Amino acid sequence: MTLTDVEQGILQEMLQRRPDLEVCVPGMLALHEALVKCYDGGGTLFTCGNGGSNADAMHIVGELCKSFERKRPLPARFVERLKGLPFAEELTANLEAGLSSVALGFNGALKTAVENDCALRDIAFAQELNALMRAGDVLIALSTSGNAINCRLAMSVAQAKSGVAVSLTGPKGGKMAEAACIAIKAPGGSTKEVQEAHVVVWHTICCLIEGHYFPEMR
Repeated sequence: MTLTDVEQGILQEMLQRRPDLEVCVPGMLALHEALVKCYDGGGTLFTCGNGGSNADAMHIVGELCKSFERKRPLPARFVERLKGLPFAEELTANLEAGLSSVALGFNGALKTAVENDCALRDIAFAQELNALMRAGDVLIALSTSGNAINCRLAMSVAQAKSGVAVSLTGPKGGKMAEAACIAIKAPGGSTKEVQEAHVVVWHTICCLIEGHYFPEMR
């Protein structure tokens, strides 16, 4: 897809700060296109990961469900439907448009029920995704090693649901990259270096998709 001037600027700004991340750009652009198709179709982005990657998965959702760097005006049709309802004025004045996103594994009741009831360890992400994912949705699975079993299980579910399974890993990619629809391999010689690169990559992805739909800065 052809990037807008806003999207081009976002990508160039990243490369000016982190030229070593140029290796990630093809995968990032493929993910951006998949997200545009997903959101144009009313879909949802799902994320998952372990440890620091778990925090990243939640952070991504936080950037997308409300304004990150840009104004998020409400759709006029939604504003019209609020009229006459309790708190219509307050909601119209304060709500922001969001990009539908869910971090897997944060429903404690569901996660512990799966862990207690299911004989297969590490299936909690996959079970939650199986209940929620629809065709055309996107899953971003984050892992520095690229070999996290629970992420791999979720990626298989994503593809079986006709979704897009994306891996964001370290430079080796691991088994997750081998199985992914889109594999993004961030550079780094240690866990901390890979995770530092991940933050820049996924922040840029969030900026790109926000800039696509909401080009006006706050």
